[in-house]
Amino acid sequence: MVNKKLILLVEDDEFLAELYATKLKLEDYEVALATDGEKGLKMIKEKNPDLILLDIILPKMDGFEILKAMKGDKELKNIPVILLTNLSQKDEVKRGLDLGANDYLIKAHFMPSEVVKKIKQTIK
Repeated sequence: MVNKKLILLVEDDEFLAELYATKLKLEDYEVALATDGEKGLKMIKEKNPDLILLDIILPKMDGFEILKAMKGDKELKNIPVILLTNLSQKDEVKRGLDLGANDYLIKAHFMPSEVVKKIKQTIK
């Protein structure tokens, strides 16, 4: 049996989180969900996911802080991260990519199916 790739979704919007989780499961991914930044970072350490879909605006700890913490940890720094957020300012995009995100997707511009395509390209 092939091990399913684990995607950790760090998203505080339950509706969106469910939407993405459902879509990813249909694509045969395993999905773990964290609804705030602290839980997200804890789950990254515990589960060592194949990829993280990370929102930036989160309760307790934002996505930029999570990225910083991950990139400073040699166990975690190579896990691919796709930022999925509504923040669309150029400096925010640049900051996310400078902190080491593999990609930066604006929620309003991408359908879940396109996000799945990006995930597949990232964890080939």
